[in-house]
Amino acid sequence: MTRASQTISFILLASSIYLFLALPLLSDPHSLPSRFLESISIPGVSALRSTKVPSILPLRIQNEIVPYLPFWALITLASYLLGRLGLGVMRFKNCESAYTELTAHIEKAKKNLDSRNVGWS
Repeated sequence: MTRASQTISFILLASSIYLFLALPLLSDPHSLPSRFLESISIPGVSALRSTKVPSILPLRIQNEIVPYLPFWALITLASYLLGRLGLGVMRFKNCESAYTELTAHIEKAKKNLDSRNVGWS
């Protein structure tokens, strides 16, 4: 299994779990505006108004935590990626070949700017 297919399958698994947890929120007729329910002209809507979809989570967690899970996951992913970037910058000098190549490019750019009489300090 390639890395891309592993990533896609993980994303699909995570989104399926989130939808399983958030589905009672989305299908709760009491969370919908009353004008929306009145505009529906499907037989049995009155039965829909009185039924609730059971949840496996306590009501407080279902209403206060589950809706914010995607934002939490996004912030966690961004923090992880920023941490990896910072760690890569900290360890950059340990890669001698890349370090010498980059410093050579910087010196070449400085000489180029000096030859054009451009202040670069």
